[in-house]
Amino acid sequence: MVAVVELSEGPGTTAAYARAALGLLPGLGRSGDTLPDIEVQHRGVTVDPGHLAAYDRVCGFRLTDTLPATYPHVLAFPLALRLMTGDGFPLPLIGLVHVANRITVRRAIPSSAALDLSVRAADLREHPRGRQFDVVATATVDGAEVWRGVSTYLRLDASRAGSRSAPSGGSLTGSRPSPAGAAVWRVPARVGGDYAAVSGDRNPIHTSRLGARLFGFPRPIAHGMWTMARCLAALEGRLPGAYTVDVAFKKPVLLPATVRFTAKPAATGWDLTVHSRQPHLSGTVTAGR
Repeated sequence: MVAVVELSEGPGTTAAYARAALGLLPGLGRSGDTLPDIEVQHRGVTVDPGHLAAYDRVCGFRLTDTLPATYPHVLAFPLALRLMTGDGFPLPLIGLVHVANRITVRRAIPSSAALDLSVRAADLREHPRGRQFDVVATATVDGAEVWRGVSTYLRLDASRAGSRSAPSGGSLTGSRPSPAGAAVWRVPARVGGDYAAVSGDRNPIHTSRLGARLFGFPRPIAHGMWTMARCLAALEGRLPGAYTVDVAFKKPVLLPATVRFTAKPAATGWDLTVHSRQPHLSGTVTAGR
């Protein structure tokens, strides 16, 4: 039976990261083979126009009266942190790798809407490099689901071959010619801190050179959700009212960076890639609810 934890106000992220840091101390680590049967809910969530405007600027969206497809993820993220740092969660938060994300927009969401948010974890499973699981978030308006996001996280296991290999940085020097329709993005170093400020995702691998090095990266990396959002911002005006965007995060974007974005029309939507010498993101946009 699923236990429901209903919050009367937003939980924020600072306390969750503090709990995550404590979990790294000897004797306080997490273990287990099952995910907790808990659903975290926050009802009646409204959007701060100033925050939405700041998010739009960081990710490249135009200012409109509807929410970008990736914005409810930001609203639900503190609930996900509350769940993943709560008692009974088997894996430590720090060190998780966000490897994929799927968002379904069932209809356009007005920025004035009051959203009922819920978050739960599902499907803990084996992976060649460790274990992975999904965080499923939903947003409803007047009882009808309008948005669903599935974030897939991987916990690397150092005992498995290749799991500790750190990705290398990429540049455009000597890379293959740009295909027709590609856009070149120059991603400044400040993107890590700017996105952390609007998303609440203050993982030090995105904001600190030292924090990045502790996890095997030579310098901070862009948030995967920033890259995903930037792709959708590039397609504004060409997306249907209802669609699913499904992406896999490949090699991290080391900041600062210069990358190429391509969007190729497909039978049911778009095929997306972000790459330099290495692939950073691949995905699809599919029309329909």
